[in-house]
Amino acid sequence: SQCHGGCAEVDSMTEAVAGGGFLLGCISCKRREEVSAQATVDWHFKPLGEEEFRHIFHYHHPNAGILHEDFSERLEWHGTQNSDIQTGAIYIHNVTFNDTGTYRCTIHRTLFLSQYDEHVTVEKEVELTVVDVANPELTAVISEIMMYVLIVVLQLWLIMVLVYCYKKISEEHETREARKALKAQAE
Repeated sequence: SQCHGGCAEVDSMTEAVAGGGFLLGCISCKRREEVSAQATVDWHFKPLGEEEFRHIFHYHHPNAGILHEDFSERLEWHGTQNSDIQTGAIYIHNVTFNDTGTYRCTIHRTLFLSQYDEHVTVEKEVELTVVDVANPELTAVISEIMMYVLIVVLQLWLIMVLVYCYKKISEEHETREARKALKAQAE
């Protein structure tokens, strides 16, 4: 039996750390997996404070091209590795503060239907902010707090169980000693 993976359209992350790398995500799922298709992907960039988008990257399987000198040697295709592209992600190496701005991913898809070819264009935008140090994600902070709360609660519960068991054993021991004393008196 064959296994076919699913496709989920997830938004890209929006915060990059200066000097590191960053994956600009762009996913466009086909509605019908059994329909064959071919697609190309274009990425455009509008720096913070500017009005015009610049064409920075083009991918048409298997060829990838960096089209703007500001991104020369810094962009790498991380998308689908065949002509039926559903993931059009690119990776930015050595992120700089000049990379802050709006990125637009455009997927031009041709669906090869039995009667005709359908042309579909999907656009997605990512607002990228470049920071010195990564901000901790809210879920990570909440998870850490919950971990410490759980540790304290479990330790308190353990202490209560130990005290309860000690009292039970102590009562049982006193009861046994009292019975022995009564037996000794009766004899």
